[in-house]
Amino acid sequence: MVIVISWLSSNFSCLIIWLGILAAFEFPHFAKRVCSLISSIFSPPKLLLQVKYIPCRYTMQIFLLEVIYMQQVVLPIKDSNVLKEVQDTLLNNFKAGRRNYTIFQVGKATLLRVSDVMGLKQTDIFNLDGSIKQNAFIHDRKTGKPNTLYLKPVQTELLLYRQWLLDHKLASEWLFPSIQHPERHITEKQFYKIMSKVGDLLGINYLGTHTMRKTGAYRVYTQSNYNIGLVMHLLNHSSESMTLAYLGLDQASTENMLNQIDFG
Repeated sequence: MVIVISWLSSNFSCLIIWLGILAAFEFPHFAKRVCSLISSIFSPPKLLLQVKYIPCRYTMQIFLLEVIYMQQVVLPIKDSNVLKEVQDTLLNNFKAGRRNYTIFQVGKATLLRVSDVMGLKQTDIFNLDGSIKQNAFIHDRKTGKPNTLYLKPVQTELLLYRQWLLDHKLASEWLFPSIQHPERHITEKQFYKIMSKVGDLLGINYLGTHTMRKTGAYRVYTQSNYNIGLVMHLLNHSSESMTLAYLGLDQASTENMLNQIDFG
């Protein structure tokens, strides 16, 4: 078997990989394995698979496998009604709905990266008597910098969630444990699948693991009189342009906001 890989584009929004495969009978199984491998490399995956048969006069057949990787564009949820639908779906449409909902609420309120949300431990959040700490002190996994989390905005959700953990006898050091393996926390890939399912149920194509952080940042921005400096600080960004792009504030969004301002 000979595999020829040609990179036709380095644009991460549409990465096209051509695999010229010289094979006889195992191609379908091989194609499935290739897709699985690429899915594990590019997570979360959005793969389109096309199989083309090329007639050949030789004993073996030539197949062309075209795999298109498309990076999903994740945007903040700007509409409050849509936000409520997403939160209600997380809470009510999954076996571990209370956990999924609380993950989203904590990520939205703290503006943490998803890896930091999943890495939270119960001792980071709860006092020995089960009450909620006013602040949590962690180190960002990506930057290594210390980060102080203000937990009051999600105090009610965390108390309800703690009771849910007790009711379901989920004893774990992790704040958001896996249901099947409580000794581990839920993974980013698992939460991506949850958010993707929510998107499918509601017909929304811009949901992902960054949705909660981007949505929280957008709400801070719009409800703080557009204090971009505050949002930059909370997100640990180095420039306003980076933060505006992260918030999904394109020219149309900016013009819409300007239309609502009375310049006198």
